[in-house]
Amino acid sequence: MRASAELKRLIETVAPYWAGEAEVIRAYFVSPKRTRATDLDWLQRQCRKEFWVSLDGHKEGLFIGPIKTLVDASAAEKIDRGFDRHAALDLAEGAFQEFAHYVAFADAYDEIRTDDDPPIDPYRIRDLKSWPENEALSDLRAQHGRDHGEIGARATRLTEGGYCSLFSEGMRLKGRGGADDAIAVACSLVYDDEFEHMLKGIAGLDKEGLKPSDWTLLGSLAVEQMRLRLPMRNAQFAKPMSDARLAELAVGKAAPVAFDYKRAGFEG
Repeated sequence: MRASAELKRLIETVAPYWAGEAEVIRAYFVSPKRTRATDLDWLQRQCRKEFWVSLDGHKEGLFIGPIKTLVDASAAEKIDRGFDRHAALDLAEGAFQEFAHYVAFADAYDEIRTDDDPPIDPYRIRDLKSWPENEALSDLRAQHGRDHGEIGARATRLTEGGYCSLFSEGMRLKGRGGADDAIAVACSLVYDDEFEHMLKGIAGLDKEGLKPSDWTLLGSLAVEQMRLRLPMRNAQFAKPMSDARLAELAVGKAAPVAFDYKRAGFEG
């Protein structure tokens, strides 16, 4: 299978913004603003994301919602009676992976904290206050969904995770000792799952039968969202990036990420 010209153009459009997000996270890990407290803050927010935040409408959480769906389908005797067994398997595998991701970051948090810091607690962190830049991104995504329907939803799925920049940059901390090694272990445990999901989602766009106008709109919405992901990440990580450099990244002034077409299942 070869990637279509439209898909390649879409990837080329967003690749500099993926690189920009990675640069923000990389800047944090070497920033003088970084402390144990800032590490614990972003780790517990990541734990909240892994436990509670769902793009698919599961208000109970990323793994609890799918489990309830499976239990309800089984109780109603619907599996292979209208509820495809492969869909059920996908839900089960997804629930396992999402809880494993929560455990990975929760373990990193607990390894870094001292006796003076509260242990991780998914029910305490559920109500953590968001930050303005994150709310702005959420509002934009919701607007895109309302205004553009499925294309808006595809843009959100395309931009979520920023080409796994947090996990790839966190893995680079391996061997530095202390908190860095704890974060590297967590990111390495999560990276492969998230990267494969992201690649499948992008590769699957070629099977959606999108019209030329759909591809154009998808690229435009994705760039709008990625531009807001940059200040969102910067604020999440104690604002290590200067306003001047952030403004450059917001107009795509970063060497683009090299998309892994082979791993995504495309021919060279």
